[in-house]
Amino acid sequence: MAGSFSVGLFVNRFGRRNSMLMVNIFAIIGGALMGFCKLAKAVEMFIIGRFVIGIFCGLTSGFVPMYISEISPTALRGAFGTLQQLGIVVGILVAQIFGLNVIMGTETLWPLLLGCTVIPAVVQCATLPFCPESPRFLLINKKEEEKALAVLQNLRGVQDVSSDIDEMKEESIKMSQEKKVTIPELFLSPNYRQAIIIAIALQLSQQFSGINAVIYYSTGIFKDAGVKEPVYATIGTGVINTIFTVVSLFLVERAGRRTLHLIGLGGMTVCASIMTLSLALKDSVTWMNYISIIATLAFVALFEIGPGPIPWFIVSELFSQGPRPAAVAVAGCSNWTSNFLVAMLFPYAALYCGPYVFLIFVVFLILFFIFTFFKVPETKGRTFEDISSGFERRTADGVTPPTVEKNSMVELTSIQPAKDDTANV
Repeated sequence: MAGSFSVGLFVNRFGRRNSMLMVNIFAIIGGALMGFCKLAKAVEMFIIGRFVIGIFCGLTSGFVPMYISEISPTALRGAFGTLQQLGIVVGILVAQIFGLNVIMGTETLWPLLLGCTVIPAVVQCATLPFCPESPRFLLINKKEEEKALAVLQNLRGVQDVSSDIDEMKEESIKMSQEKKVTIPELFLSPNYRQAIIIAIALQLSQQFSGINAVIYYSTGIFKDAGVKEPVYATIGTGVINTIFTVVSLFLVERAGRRTLHLIGLGGMTVCASIMTLSLALKDSVTWMNYISIIATLAFVALFEIGPGPIPWFIVSELFSQGPRPAAVAVAGCSNWTSNFLVAMLFPYAALYCGPYVFLIFVVFLILFFIFTFFKVPETKGRTFEDISSGFERRTADGVTPPTVEKNSMVELTSIQPAKDDTANV
């Protein structure tokens, strides 16, 4: 939570790429503290290491989607943004596998397992210097047009990138006419208020959907369902995570953000209801154990279709260059705060509610489905300036932000609300 709230302190001063490079020091220090805590017989090293790693996770969860969205072409921004979630679920799967008793989940090797956090940080330190800085940061924030032009030509593979440059210049002019956007300004200014509420709601929909309750306690769920080796079933959940994140990667630019998010939330509502019914009847109806497992796996699959990847990158799409760092910080903090609350409170909810605990998430899922249907605009194929201007027009005339899908710039005066507006968060 603390790390994610500090995103803006880095990205505007050091840039997107350099910020990602710098904070690897947190991962290296945290991993080293955890890796050597048992050897030093110091539980304090373990606790401090976890804290430092938490700072790193919060920061990178803001840096990465921001950087990806700013270097990606408009037509593929959602697909590239989904790659962050793919990285997360692959990391979860790798951790689950290496945490098995037959590999590194032993009395002797568990510190080494936690110390492995250092490896991806070292890899990133070696490879990230070869990646370009965000062209939007170079042109809009640093006023270095020639560098931004060279980066864009290299990224796009063509010499003519005038449309991208022109769009950035328009945004730069607008940004120069506005005062620096702070976190309080996001809530006080009518131009940003709707967008930040949507950003926060989408982050909450990801965590209060109940996914982490399933992930954190899936071993217990499978054990209660009668699975003899529940840890392997949990790894199966990680595999499902990965497969359906790849599915989302191919669907997000076709179906759109809003449609996929609605499909995910709606499907998860059905699955959570079935999980509740099967858990309540498992003692009297034997085959209900299998239904609960199927519903759990389907729940995870539907999460990765929409609510998993989309909230991470859509925040960067909803805001222009000026307010984006502050918005990403607020959204990230909302995500990690709700993550923390679910992890801490779910065991108590399960204790008091028993098999009906997932009805709590059913209520949340229904509320977020309704909110998404009525409030979230489609961002597929639209430029950053177009999306942010939609919220300003809503402030001016009280009309819902446009949800048109397009592959090129459209005159703002010609934008009309889409009749079939079912895309992905």
